[in-house]
Order: sequence, then C-alpha cells, then structure tokens
Amino acid sequence: MRLHRVAPGIAAGIVAPALLLATPSFAAAAAPTAVTVPAVSSSADDPDADDLRAAIVRILTDPDSGRRVTREANALLDANDPEAMRAWLETGYRIAQAEDDRVAI
Repeated sequence: MRLHRVAPGIAAGIVAPALLLATPSFAAAAAPTAVTVPAVSSSADDPDADDLRAAIVRILTDPDSGRRVTREANALLDANDPEAMRAWLETGYRIAQAEDDRVAI
C-alpha cells in the first residue's frame, strides 16, 4: 500500500484514544436529583364559576346546539349556580344534545 493511504489510518488510531479519554463521560455523571412537587390542591381539579360559564358559552356558540341545549344553557347562565352548571356539563349536556339529535333526525 502507499504511504498516503496508510498514514491517515495510523494517525486516526493514535488520536482516537486521546480524544475519547479527553471528553467528559456522560455515563459517569451523577444521576439528577428528584424534584419534589407540592401536592395539587383540589381547587385545581374543580373549575371555578367563570370557567363553567365559559364552557357553557362555547356550547351555546356551537352551531350544532339544538333547542333543548340552548334553553337549558341559557337557564343555567341566568341562574348563575356553579353546582348546577357543573352537574349539567357532566351529565345534562349529553342528555340534552342526544334529545336534540333525535329530534333533528
């Protein structure tokens, strides 16, 4: 073989261990410490009255909302009772939408 083909291979063989040993070893680094997060309060799980009203308004602006959905949503907004809004969003909305869908067919 010619010298210009052998010389780069020999140089790479000599330089490679020096480069590998000179770089930091990521495997030997200490494990990151665990981050503790405070417990989430139950109020984060329960939307406040403004969030409930916003959800009902989004339902009202939906073009697929029928008469029963519109009637019940407007009544809830007029009553301004967060518990009733929450209950309607969890169960009543689906029932009202199902009835509107049956009437539409």
